[in-house]
Parts: sequence; structure tokens; C-alpha cells
Amino acid sequence: MSPELNASVAVLAEILQSRNLRLVTAESCTGGGIASALTDLAGSSNWFECGFVTYSNEAKVRYLGVPPAIIEQFGAVSEETVRAMVAGAVNNSLGDLAVAVSGVAGPGGGSEDKPVGTVWFAWGNAEQQITECCHFPGNREQVRALAVVHGIQGLCRWLSC
Repeated sequence: MSPELNASVAVLAEILQSRNLRLVTAESCTGGGIASALTDLAGSSNWFECGFVTYSNEAKVRYLGVPPAIIEQFGAVSEETVRAMVAGAVNNSLGDLAVAVSGVAGPGGGSEDKPVGTVWFAWGNAEQQITECCHFPGNREQVRALAVVHGIQGLCRWLSC
């Protein structure tokens, strides 16, 4: 982990602990990378609740309760899906807030509407989320690494770290 990411995680941990909040991750294209980066910090069990890696659409539906109609209408890589992933992660855990990520890391799988590097993020709780779509350059490894960093930094922004 980069020194910058380490610093972001440390600040995030401080904020979560001071507010007595438990964090959940709901990840698709990052494959658990956000949860891994967060739990690299000693003491993360004080504020990290759990992580869901829901790579398939079926897993998003089964474990996070994402309505199949959302995935059918908007696709797995969409604002609507990541919003539902955040709500589902909080509702299916003892967490207070969550980060969700779903994207096209490549090298294949992209489309004209959602080219490789397209990643949707959501941060929030069961009732309220903020979202953002990013288009990251690079190969699969680079897209995933950038998504991990952005997901964690987005948590800091959402909590105003």
C-alpha cells in the first residue's frame, strides 16, 4: 500500500472509531481489494465489520438483496446497482455504512456505453448514498488498484475526514 493510501486509511479509522461506526464493503471488480487495504491496518477489527465480494449478478441478488430488475434494466455496472449494493451491505450486516464498487476492469467486457475502466462507486448507509462514476486508464491491474484507492478516499470525503 502506498504511503498516501496508508494515511487515508489511518484517518478513516480514527473517524470511524471516534463516531463508533462499523464499516462494510460491497465489492465486485476490486475483488475484495478495498477490504484488504482497510484491514492491513492493525486494530481494524474495532471499526471494520465485514466485506462482501459479489462478483456475479446472482451473488449481488442473493447476498446483498439487489433487486434483479435493477441489474436487468441498468446493468451490474450502474449507479442504481451500487446504490442497492450499499443498502444491501448495511442491511445484511451489523455495519452502519458501506462502500460499494462495480466496474469493468478489463481487458474484455467493455461496451460503447461502459468501456473498460468504467467504475461506479457508492458510499453511504441504507437510507442515503452518494455515487460517482469514474473512467480509469490502464490495464486490469491498474484499473483495480485505482478503484481501491478511490473507494477509500471516497469514504473519507463522505465522512468529511
